[in-house]
Amino acid sequence: MSLSLISNAYAEGAAPAAGAQGAGGLMFPFFLVLIFFVFMIWSQSKRNKQQKAMVEALQKGDEVVTMGGMIGRIDTVGDNYLSVEIADNVVVQIQRTAVQSVLPKGTIKSGS
Repeated sequence: MSLSLISNAYAEGAAPAAGAQGAGGLMFPFFLVLIFFVFMIWSQSKRNKQQKAMVEALQKGDEVVTMGGMIGRIDTVGDNYLSVEIADNVVVQIQRTAVQSVLPKGTIKSGS
């Protein structure tokens, strides 16, 4: 009779320990996913700030690449639009936000 009491006590003592480990096991992946999303939001915000600063600093003569892949030299700068010369006597109007990057001066060769 005492044998059955001991086994019951052992079973009751083991059950809460198993439940506690299960809850802890679920929290770790949750925190990893949370940290991942916080990092992704932070890096995207940083990238957006850099892009905004680059677009605001555009000026006449800058050589740029548009998001569509066109390369040209800025001819005139407006509040929302730019005139970009993509070839000799070929000027297109683009939105300022369509500029992907600014190239180093002299990247575009004259006459090509």
